[in-house]
Amino acid sequence: ILHRGHVTYLAQARALGAAMIVALNTDASVKRLGKGDDRPVNPLLHRAAVMASLASVDCVTWFDEDTPFNLIELIQPEILVKGGDYSPNEENPENSAYIVGRDHVLKNGGLVKTIAFVDGFSSTTIIEKIKNS
Repeated sequence: ILHRGHVTYLAQARALGAAMIVALNTDASVKRLGKGDDRPVNPLLHRAAVMASLASVDCVTWFDEDTPFNLIELIQPEILVKGGDYSPNEENPENSAYIVGRDHVLKNGGLVKTIAFVDGFSSTTIIEKIKNS
């Protein structure tokens, strides 16, 4: 479920570079994240179509693995951006704040950034609100 928080993050991420590639988890990958049996709400092709329609997004791709590491190695982004629940300074891959692909991007002279959450917006909250209506 795309919400205001998402589009705000995406616009801020896009402002950091010349182009933006968004990598989405496949449906199977989302299920393995353990966010619940009702996730993803929309299938990958629908999520990709919505994402591709946003002005801030130049390209949409996806990955089926548990992390986007292989895709990051393939694309070799100059800037890697994640949400505020991650830390660009976390060096321990076992820490939940670690950004997968961080070391690869830094090794190639790139930047790793995070963007703070927009308070009050959450897919989980939206799903709960719908269920309780």
